[in-house]
Amino acid sequence: MTFRNMLTAGLMAALGLAATGCTTTGVPQNEVEARWNGQQAGAFFARFGPPVTDAVAGNSTLYTWRGGNKTRVIPATYEDLGNGKKGKLLTQARTQYMRCEVQLTVSSDYVIRSIRTVVDRPGINGGKSYCAEFLAAD
Repeated sequence: MTFRNMLTAGLMAALGLAATGCTTTGVPQNEVEARWNGQQAGAFFARFGPPVTDAVAGNSTLYTWRGGNKTRVIPATYEDLGNGKKGKLLTQARTQYMRCEVQLTVSSDYVIRSIRTVVDRPGINGGKSYCAEFLAAD
């Protein structure tokens, strides 16, 4: 085993020991946490598909899930001249490629103890982020 692998394994074990001594308390940080913390991991994976990776960390397992691939077209915006007339171009039309990636810490009884968003897109005009729209919807 190389030094890097030994170091990674040691860090994962240390994180697992630290995580097993903690319980999730307080207010969830976002809508995804509010929806999934304390729920069965099987329900999450049945709804959204299997994880891409997993790593044992003490009494917990850290799963990485990716999905929700979608293309969103954002139309161009123009200056409003009134009476339905458009003025000069303010922003060009563009295409956004969307996906969501989260890391779930799951206890030995297969309950989600924490869920952390890794890859996300902000919402349009201050709306919900893409992961919040995709994963927190009932």
